[in-house]
Amino acid sequence: MSQITDTLKQRFGHDQFRDGQREIVEGLVAGRSMLAVFPTGGGKSLCYQLPALLLDGVTLVISPLIALMKDQVDALRSRGIHAARLDSSLTHDEYGEVMRDLANGSLKLLYVAPERLANEGFRQKLASLKIAMVAIDEAHCISEWGHNFRPDYLKLAKLCHTLRVPRVLALTATATPAVANDIRAAFDIAPDDHIQLSFHRHNLDLRVTPLTDSERPPYLLERLKHTDGAVIVYVTLQHTAERIATYLNRNGVPAQAYHAGLPAEQRAAAQDGFMTGNIRIIVATIAFGMGIDKADIRTVIHYNLPKSLENYSQEIGRAGRDGKDSVCELLACRDDLTTLENFTYGDTPEPGATQGLIDRVLRLGDEFDISTYDLSYASDVRLLVVSTLLTYLEMDEWIEATRPFYSVYQVKIARDFDSIVAGYDDRRKAFLRKIFDAAEHKRSWIHFHIDDVAQATGEPRDRIVAALTYLEEAGDIALRLTGVRQGYRLIRKPDNLRDVGRRMNERFAHREQSDLDRIAQVVELAEQSGCITNFLTSHFGESLDQPCGHCCRCRGTSATPLPGANPEPATIEERQQIDQLIRQNHAALRTPRQLARFLTGLSSPATTRARLTRDDTFALLERLPFSDTLTVAESMMGA
Repeated sequence: MSQITDTLKQRFGHDQFRDGQREIVEGLVAGRSMLAVFPTGGGKSLCYQLPALLLDGVTLVISPLIALMKDQVDALRSRGIHAARLDSSLTHDEYGEVMRDLANGSLKLLYVAPERLANEGFRQKLASLKIAMVAIDEAHCISEWGHNFRPDYLKLAKLCHTLRVPRVLALTATATPAVANDIRAAFDIAPDDHIQLSFHRHNLDLRVTPLTDSERPPYLLERLKHTDGAVIVYVTLQHTAERIATYLNRNGVPAQAYHAGLPAEQRAAAQDGFMTGNIRIIVATIAFGMGIDKADIRTVIHYNLPKSLENYSQEIGRAGRDGKDSVCELLACRDDLTTLENFTYGDTPEPGATQGLIDRVLRLGDEFDISTYDLSYASDVRLLVVSTLLTYLEMDEWIEATRPFYSVYQVKIARDFDSIVAGYDDRRKAFLRKIFDAAEHKRSWIHFHIDDVAQATGEPRDRIVAALTYLEEAGDIALRLTGVRQGYRLIRKPDNLRDVGRRMNERFAHREQSDLDRIAQVVELAEQSGCITNFLTSHFGESLDQPCGHCCRCRGTSATPLPGANPEPATIEERQQIDQLIRQNHAALRTPRQLARFLTGLSSPATTRARLTRDDTFALLERLPFSDTLTVAESMMGA
């Protein structure tokens, strides 16, 4: 295996492998599919980057994060390794260059998001290539038992079998035994080729501190006043990140908020400041952390309960990567359960909405294209849930994704239109004039609503698109594409649409209960009387020989039930406000479940479009568990 060790030294600058890496690399080079379950920071990337250089063909890396793809591609190129990525941030010329390199066989690694595989044209391109290996990052997403479910991941196993990929490397930091079994079954990975490192981090001091909601801010302030080094404080909600960061700053502890609702430049500045050490404390939602490779984070504090043990493990795994002692503290309050559980209930669609979506999609014809955004608003079902439903229909072989379409092509002409068409024959001149006359002319850009232009001119959609693409390639126009629609092909028609809807609703109910169970496991950890580290590692199938000796329980801190307020039920005044809202007969609040979501502060496509979230009754009962609010809604709507 000297070639492997020589490549490790010459191309990556390492004298030896880290734990588990050699077994993975040797297995892949020998032609076997492998599963690597390495905790956060365990060195997963090298496991596919090194064998990619030794294997004949291109290695396809499927990763969910554009920023992570860019960082890895840049790092590989700096080592002289020909790697590229395909994502939405590429220009037309950059995309073309990647496709040419892919065709001529010069690329060794190509990074793509799983959503790109919904493009039939790209799948056909892959079928023509010599694929040496497929590496799947965040592979737990292919399992419905996984905590971080992504619909497009479910289709990866079928794709790999269709393309006859010779070997697959599945990588994850958070696979329970059930998830690992799912992954191995999907990719035909032998049990002996499942390499799992220990989840026990000897340098992490795990602590649980039970507090009421009002006790948390002053406690956090005092803790941070006496804490050295970089700190991440994780919270659940965006407004909590803002509130706690503001509280800390006002009380003399500089801190920066970070969440997905901030402008991209502000998020980038916050991350860069934290990485360089200019910002010591960051108060963040889980939007912060993926791809954060900072070795000297000394403290991770969970201000709110995490939504699963998998999330908790990933987040504390960002502490102490340099091997030095670090503290991971959970400020545990039972009040957090209401928010976490309400999010879960909010993702479960109404049975009637599920049936309506199925009826609509499976009656669109043999070839059709749809906008998931339009479906989301029309059915009042969240976008991710619509995507999940379409994926389930694909997995059950009712439909098959073909390619994405764009409903609007925005055109800016580079020179006088007559000059552009001067070089064409009369037939093509007439065609171009006809389609441009049918487009919507605005001040700077001409908007081609493709279906409308096709209907007005009687010309095929594909011919219009081909003409605009040709003009762009010739440098005569600039082109912007908007209004994406996904194309599908109907594979077979169900005998009974009601049966399909019933099975779909059973799936969503199962997912809801799984997510609720994960939240309950977090409470179980917080109230655990024994070794907390052992409880956590056991969740991932690893039992320690003895208590860790360095968690709060091992140091003698007794477990206590989590504190939390008993929320006051809906008052007479609140019921009167709700009654007035019901009498307004909003289309977005037709059912008790829609009303319950609204009252607990969960927006939906319909309430957002109707701007109802500005109403005083939005989140009126957010203090209550969803089940209590649903009972109120049902009783007042006569359900």
